[in-house]
Amino acid sequence: MTTFRFFENLRIRHKLLLSYLLTFCIIIALGSTVIYHIVRDTIEANIESELKNSTDAMLNMVRTSVSVAIKNHLRAVAEKNLEMVNHLYSLYQNREFTEAQAKKLAVSILLAQRIGTTGYSACVSSKGFMLVHPEAEWIGQDINQYAFVRQMREKRNGYIEYDWKNPGENNARTKAMYMAYFEPWDWIIAVTSYRREFSSLVNVDDFRNSVMSLKFSQSGYAFVTDNKGNVIIHPSLQGVNVFSNAEFSNYPLETMLKEKSGTIIYPWKNPGEKHFRKKLVRFTYLPDYEWIVASSSYLDEFYEPLTKLSNVIIFTVLGCILLVLPITALISASITNPLAELVSRLEQGTKGDLSVRLDRDANDEVGRLARYFNSFMERLEDYNRNLEAEINERKEAEVALRYSENRYRSVIEAMPDAMVVYDMEGRVTFLNPAFTDVFGWTAEECVGKKLDHFVPRENWEETLKGLKTITSGKPLSSVETRRLTKSGQIIDVSTRGAVYRDPNGLQVGSVIIHRDVSELKRLEKQVMNIGDRERQKIGQDLHDDLCPHLIGVEGLGKVLVRKLSPKAPEEAHLAGKITGLVKDAITKTRRLARGLCPVYLVDRGLESSLRELATGTESVFGVACRFVCRMPARIQDNLVATHLFHIVQEAVHNAARHGQATAITITMDGDKDRMQLSVEDNGIGIPEDLETEGMGLRIMGFRANMIHAVLDIQSPEPGGTLVRVSLGRTSATTMEP
Repeated sequence: MTTFRFFENLRIRHKLLLSYLLTFCIIIALGSTVIYHIVRDTIEANIESELKNSTDAMLNMVRTSVSVAIKNHLRAVAEKNLEMVNHLYSLYQNREFTEAQAKKLAVSILLAQRIGTTGYSACVSSKGFMLVHPEAEWIGQDINQYAFVRQMREKRNGYIEYDWKNPGENNARTKAMYMAYFEPWDWIIAVTSYRREFSSLVNVDDFRNSVMSLKFSQSGYAFVTDNKGNVIIHPSLQGVNVFSNAEFSNYPLETMLKEKSGTIIYPWKNPGEKHFRKKLVRFTYLPDYEWIVASSSYLDEFYEPLTKLSNVIIFTVLGCILLVLPITALISASITNPLAELVSRLEQGTKGDLSVRLDRDANDEVGRLARYFNSFMERLEDYNRNLEAEINERKEAEVALRYSENRYRSVIEAMPDAMVVYDMEGRVTFLNPAFTDVFGWTAEECVGKKLDHFVPRENWEETLKGLKTITSGKPLSSVETRRLTKSGQIIDVSTRGAVYRDPNGLQVGSVIIHRDVSELKRLEKQVMNIGDRERQKIGQDLHDDLCPHLIGVEGLGKVLVRKLSPKAPEEAHLAGKITGLVKDAITKTRRLARGLCPVYLVDRGLESSLRELATGTESVFGVACRFVCRMPARIQDNLVATHLFHIVQEAVHNAARHGQATAITITMDGDKDRMQLSVEDNGIGIPEDLETEGMGLRIMGFRANMIHAVLDIQSPEPGGTLVRVSLGRTSATTMEP
């Protein structure tokens, strides 16, 4: 941080000088490092590849020499044995021996031979049977199950190699065999031994000169040692045992014998040298003869080009720096001098002198900067004058704005209705005092938070519909709903709302006004309850007073008809008509009483009245109408039952008269918390966004609000209308199991 602050406080010419110099040095250093590593990796790859190829070549030379020596030795023995058998056979033919004696003598001579340490001679017939072998248990056995025997039968003469594991051994070892076929006795004379036992037959002089001719760099060479530390081939240490000579470290050879194959770097000093040098050796292990075949070279010799390259890079960088410094200084001065003059003019401008100008006619960037500076100062003078005038106007506007804000704030604070302002995420940004008076929550408790807690659960559905209307940009007309106060009391409110926008026309929030209509609803409910009670009283009077009176008149009429029939038939007929009219009057009076008091007069209350409504609808409108009661409910408050009945009755009449329905289903359902009545038809339905001033729907909604029920009207797919009224369980409502 201190270094950055130091650089930040430097003058521009010094920044340019240091920046150019540092950038140049970094680029040269990175480029040189990349080149150095590329050259180094290439040299190392080439050296390792050359050493690997040389080591593989030496390995092939040794293996070839050994294979030739083994093959020639076994061939000589096999051909000598064949010559011996031929001689004994000729003696048999000259009758100096019997054939049995000749064979016996030949077998004894063959079994007496030893090739290497464990090698021997044997004879196999062309059919795969063992005829001659040092171990008696093999004589006469069929050994065709072995692959090399099948190969012997096929070739009969020549050289083969195969793997063999004697009893008690863990691994198979490679054996060499040379065969010669003696046809008269059908003998395949085989001479065999393990390849590893022929190491003494290898003539190092056959490939010594080839190995010593391999050179790497200036003093690199190839060498061969065995696993006991004896140097077999080496420019200066041939015949020396490294392990027993104190002048040499055992680490390199021990590592080679342990790892068998790979690359190793170690310090080494040949006889006659004064200093140790690091040596790179590529080595391979020849297991058949337990030899290490290696190619080596010294690191300082093949890294010598890198040293020269490093020196060239260093001298090139120094020369370039000496060349860049004066050039950078000249370029910096050509830039910083005009900038210094510009800074001086700007200092004058900051002191209030906006008339300063730069005199520079050049067409370079500095000249253009001078012209832009002059143009900027001219505009700055104009802006200064305009700004002073605008500041005066702004001060006057701010005074007027503060006056307007105070006036509107006074209006909002004096407004009797509760007002709350939300942002687009539903958080409160403002409350007026009336909100606190109505609901009890203060601005400190609500600003910055959501007011989800003051919406009753049963009113959330209509609340979400209202929010959807507001967020779509449409104003929310007066909607009657219910809200919770801080004390937990539920009050009736009339809600209006609209969005407000920023200067760009984007919605930034909403304004909601709640008017407390609890007292109004209470008075309306009292008026409606008084009307319902008066209708019930009138209906009860019609049913209990007028109907019995008319029934008595009907009885007297029937008596009069019976008495007049024998004496005055015509008068009796008229009396009969009067009796019929009285009977019709009784029926109409009962219907009128039932209409004025549809629930109160029956034994089972609402359930029985709805069942009669379904039956009456079928008879009056000719529409299939059925009542389904899944969960019976006993409404103890007759006013509540009456409101529910009238809501269902209005829905049924709308479906039959206006919905063109042919089937209507009235369903009573519910659970332990709520009861639900629904009216579903298959008519033409109603639009989802229906707005109507019809008295029927308004009265249905009004009745639902009066008993604190939730009314929902839908047009489900594929058609028809569903009217659902849901009422919470209260002391006046009991669900029967």
